[in-house]
Amino acid sequence: MAFLDFILRSAGKIAITAVAAGMCLTAFAQDDNPMGLPPRTSTPPPSAQQEPAPETGGQQGGPAISPQNQKSDDGRFVFKKQVQEVVLHATVVDETGRPVTSLDRNSFVIFQNGQPQTITSFRREDVPVALGIVIDNSGSMRDKRAKVNRAVLNLIRASNPDDQVFVVNFGQTPYLDQDYTSDVNLLEAALRQTSTRGSTALYDAVVASDVHLRNNPRLDKKVLLVITDGQDNMSRETLQDALHRLQTNKGATLYAIGLTGQGELGMSRQGRQALQDLAASTGGAAFFPENLDEVDAITREIAHDIRGQYTLAYNPGSAIGNGYQTIRVEARGQGRTRYYVRTRTGYYPGETLR
Repeated sequence: MAFLDFILRSAGKIAITAVAAGMCLTAFAQDDNPMGLPPRTSTPPPSAQQEPAPETGGQQGGPAISPQNQKSDDGRFVFKKQVQEVVLHATVVDETGRPVTSLDRNSFVIFQNGQPQTITSFRREDVPVALGIVIDNSGSMRDKRAKVNRAVLNLIRASNPDDQVFVVNFGQTPYLDQDYTSDVNLLEAALRQTSTRGSTALYDAVVASDVHLRNNPRLDKKVLLVITDGQDNMSRETLQDALHRLQTNKGATLYAIGLTGQGELGMSRQGRQALQDLAASTGGAAFFPENLDEVDAITREIAHDIRGQYTLAYNPGSAIGNGYQTIRVEARGQGRTRYYVRTRTGYYPGETLR
């Protein structure tokens, strides 16, 4: 199980270590970034502030249960069961793929394990998000980073101005080169921190970045953008580990851009499928441009997608079962027009989804 180990802030430096089966994600300030070197393992001083542990829900297989200090009429303390609320961020498009952003609550039906659910809250306004930019830093990306970086900056500029963004560059090891900020200049500097060496530990980077997102208590809506030109060949985490992590305890919506390329640098079918699985399970989308000039338009599309989503919530109640809980959302417009809804495909009970 991955968790955020500590945050150390001193003399303008930032050091963050996320541990997942021995894997580390380390970040340093721009003037102290040992790209390609092993992560630092020094113990933080006693004054360092420790990141709070991730929130957890109740027991596996049932709704969260927490004691409430309330007394009954006879003076005895009683416990009240807290029904877990499931929160979904949904994108709706018509049959041509165009976004549909004018639906109301009555246009939606949510199913958990095939059973219809009552929508308890609904909104469709643009809300700030916590956004993690996770970019492949391996050798094959050397000639691609300039255009990729420009496209990412265009996404950031097209996003909600109150978004909080961090940047992770990864090869064999993921490095957090810029922690949460809305400062475009800082984010641009972090994107330039490239070494283009080493292997591709994609799943480790995804898991560690998701942990960092979930430990941000300020913004409930969380998004990962992953850009790579190859398949994972180094991670200690597996694809199934990453999929499970993204569907538990405030897992992020993941968007992926797979730079297909040509010849030896082209992305394999297995690499494409992994990105598609990661994105589809979270309600995101995977894109596979044939050339770098298409990436800019894709990042702008992703920015608009994020800002045009609906937020739906429901309490599953008796619909909750053991193990993985499937979710399906349907939407209809005037004249019973059928739309296509993209949201997460399910979750594991006992975990809070945001």
